[in-house]
Amino acid sequence: MDNYKVLSDSELVSLLKQRDRQAFAEIYDRYSMMIYYKINQMLRDEDLSKDLVQDLFTTIWEKSDLIRDHVGISSYLYVASRNRVLNYIQRRKTKSDYLAEIGKYSLQMSHETLEKIDEKDLMLLITGEIAKLPAKMREVFELSRLEDLSHREIAERLNISESTVKKQVQNALKILKARLSHYNSLGIMLLIFLRGS
Repeated sequence: MDNYKVLSDSELVSLLKQRDRQAFAEIYDRYSMMIYYKINQMLRDEDLSKDLVQDLFTTIWEKSDLIRDHVGISSYLYVASRNRVLNYIQRRKTKSDYLAEIGKYSLQMSHETLEKIDEKDLMLLITGEIAKLPAKMREVFELSRLEDLSHREIAERLNISESTVKKQVQNALKILKARLSHYNSLGIMLLIFLRGS
């Protein structure tokens, strides 16, 4: 195929599913700027918007088989870009909630406790406790807290439901909180996770 510009969207998607790089490049050329403007309208952050566009098109290349044949690529891109923005906003909200929790718990910590705990030692302790979690729970927790993936992204990656992901993260936090309770350091633990994300 010499001229991909004359192909319809559905023809390009069909070629994309066959791992045709030129078809992917043409889809990118047709829609990346439009998607960038749409994302930037919502976020008002040029660099972040560019990052989300790149992430979206990377996912389209890696998971082209998820694009349904009866859905137009422009509609698919619009919905996928909107979902990425909403996921980003939700993650920011979740981090804000964690910061509020950190503030609450840090007020409860005694100066004596803080003096006894070195942050590096605490991180080693937390890492050790995470390693003791059941394998599937640990995988979900690390994807959530260390790789900063949304519940939906984790569910897709591991082929499990979002509710399972949520439950695994909640259970992991309960276990870690219980194991570290004698340090009275949940606030520090959350701070460390936020810092690494």
